[in-house]
Amino acid sequence: MVQIDEKAKGLSKARLASLFDAGTFVELSAYTKRQDGQAELESVVCGYGAVDGRLVFAFIQDSGRTKGAFGDRHAKKIEALYALAVKNGAPVIGVMDSAGAVVYDGAAALAAYGRLMKTVSDASGIIPQIAVIDGVCGGSLAVAASMFDFVVTVKNTSRLFVNAPFTVGETVSATAQGLSAHEADSEAEAFAYVKELLGVLPQNNADSVYTDSEDSLNRAVAWDSASYTAEGLLAQLADDGRMVRLYKGYTENAVMGFASFGGVLSGVIASNPAKQGILDIKTARAAAKLVSFCDSFGIPLLTLVDSEGLEVTAEAENAAYASELARLAMAYTSSDNAKLTVIVGKAYGTAFTLLGSKAVGADMALALPTACISVLSPEASVAFVWNDKVGEKSRAELESEWKEKCASAQEAADAGEIDDIIEPSELRQRICSALSMLAAKAEGAPVRKHAGLPL
Repeated sequence: MVQIDEKAKGLSKARLASLFDAGTFVELSAYTKRQDGQAELESVVCGYGAVDGRLVFAFIQDSGRTKGAFGDRHAKKIEALYALAVKNGAPVIGVMDSAGAVVYDGAAALAAYGRLMKTVSDASGIIPQIAVIDGVCGGSLAVAASMFDFVVTVKNTSRLFVNAPFTVGETVSATAQGLSAHEADSEAEAFAYVKELLGVLPQNNADSVYTDSEDSLNRAVAWDSASYTAEGLLAQLADDGRMVRLYKGYTENAVMGFASFGGVLSGVIASNPAKQGILDIKTARAAAKLVSFCDSFGIPLLTLVDSEGLEVTAEAENAAYASELARLAMAYTSSDNAKLTVIVGKAYGTAFTLLGSKAVGADMALALPTACISVLSPEASVAFVWNDKVGEKSRAELESEWKEKCASAQEAADAGEIDDIIEPSELRQRICSALSMLAAKAEGAPVRKHAGLPL
């Protein structure tokens, strides 16, 4: 008769089961024991079940059982789980909490970490992967966790690091580093966020991006260019005003996440006018990751631009700013998913180019009549080009003239960089229409057997 510590086994299993619909969680490889000859069960629980009726696979490391020590059989259980998840085209959730490798396993333990990394890498872009850090996640495990599509951390509980804090001193949180897409106050809240995220993501890279929505496509948008907020605008544009935010604790210069528009799931990058929409390193880094993820799963991307340009600081230049902006440019230019961009306010300099312009791959670009698109801000442009005219006209008059003659949406449309100029009240209607038309792009071009012969 196999002897099992049901108390220890039941605690971790119950925690993982709470992520799933009641009564649907099924454990896999439940009786796998450690290699050290002891009666202790392997310190990871794996299984599958339904989340809001959709198939999901998950594992949880149990720090209460040999401190979640990671070794060969630990890795094999997770590998077997992934094999089933990929075959069935279903997401994987990994709850990380491990004190580290089984030290006396030596090279075998190190190889086990490598196999986990390869497993995560092989599944990347095929099925969504979400890591929940609910304890210690250090060294090689931190590398593997960071390879997941999204990382969710728990305030005052998560410890995500490569080198332990006692060896390098105090470090900033995973959220501040951009490693965490969302920081929850508790495990229960973290699981609730994961469920919300799973509710909008496709099951796999072949799944449809169409969703159910009864929200009116023609709902008018109330607009005040002087006082609007990115969150408020998206609440008006998105179906039922619903959006799942990402990287809220990392960058304040843009609002990012997922929402549906007219029943079409889309990634969203929206400049935050409260922060002048400055495209800094953090915003560029998070945006590049979101663009890449959307491309992997054929999810359309909506970019709402109201940016005064790039960050102008020595700190940015000393942090390889150009390289981070290059990653964003590569993300947009190399992606094949449907991309729609709307200039809702300012679009100055390189920010206009990088934030989903037609030049870097947008399928369609729209602008509001009040949009201002310019190499430099009107104030800087007048100071640089028309400064000798000050006196003939006031500086304010010249800046207004610059906006009208050299930086208007009409000028950009004349150059072919804007497809249409639309009224603010029509924003939702036109976004829904464009995304509905472009969404089919994710399915690829129709295959032609041969051309039809003329009579």
